[in-house]
Amino acid sequence: MAHEGLTLTGFHHLTAVTARASDNVDFYTGVLGLRLVKKTVNQDDVSAYHLYYADALGNPGTDITFFDWPVGPERRGTRSAVRTGLRVESQSVLNAWQERFHERGVRQSSIVERDGRWTLDFEDREGQRLALVVDPTPGNARAWDRSPVPADQQLRGLGPITISVPDLRQTHRQLTEVLNMKEVRTYEVTAERRVTVHVYQMGGGGAAAELHVAVEPGAPAVRQGAGGVHHIALRTPNDEQYEAWEERLDALGVSSSGPVDRYYFKSLYFSDPSGILFEIATDGPGFAADESPETLGESLALPPFLEPRRREIEAGLKPIGPAAGRA
Repeated sequence: MAHEGLTLTGFHHLTAVTARASDNVDFYTGVLGLRLVKKTVNQDDVSAYHLYYADALGNPGTDITFFDWPVGPERRGTRSAVRTGLRVESQSVLNAWQERFHERGVRQSSIVERDGRWTLDFEDREGQRLALVVDPTPGNARAWDRSPVPADQQLRGLGPITISVPDLRQTHRQLTEVLNMKEVRTYEVTAERRVTVHVYQMGGGGAAAELHVAVEPGAPAVRQGAGGVHHIALRTPNDEQYEAWEERLDALGVSSSGPVDRYYFKSLYFSDPSGILFEIATDGPGFAADESPETLGESLALPPFLEPRRREIEAGLKPIGPAAGRA
């Protein structure tokens, strides 16, 4: 089969759902210290904000994004992404975050060693399930000098993302035979019941390129809502490989959206056999395509094809809190 050598290099971004945009900005900038690098709209539903939080430059692999929809809370269940990892430098930094969360009333668990890494599970104010994971690998994240978090404690980007499926077989086939991931190990977790988690690695390797698949037969299915994940985006470095991925999915009979130009990157959407939505996204052009690096996220940015509708779009959006660094 053509394109057998294609490899994804890690996570590009993760997109979740909020029903409280101002509160969301306050938490992700004021508590987590991320930069709001792009304030735009959902290009398929311009009544909703699309908010991107990332490192100082909005580097791919560092951003968690949100659609602002007036929906009820997620009903948790399988067939969904259930925990989003964010990487920190060391155990001492993790300890500092534990104290920071305590001071700010963030719901958190105890620090534990999971899959060989020190980990601190926590939730945002709408129940979005997150985790800080110790990973000394520097990665490509750039510290932001206006963050309320000291530079040496700032988040280094996305870490392992955990999904839950009721049955592994078809998911395993898609991850390995279609997406060219490798299953590298398993581990056990115990919450209400004992669950086996299978770790799949993308070409980049390390915590920033691991998809963890929890197998939960018999668990109820998710009902999407605020505090839940909408989709997981995987990185491909350039247009040539992006086009090769489109050809590969088509050749292997995987239904996809076909090419979608999001202006800041190009996208290709498809679903896991359990129904979880994935995206393959290019590293470029990036968020500085229409704003200077110094002023990212400070005003409403619209891609060129939406710019003629700016007045109409702005009239349909509710005001949200100030940009990062002024929350």
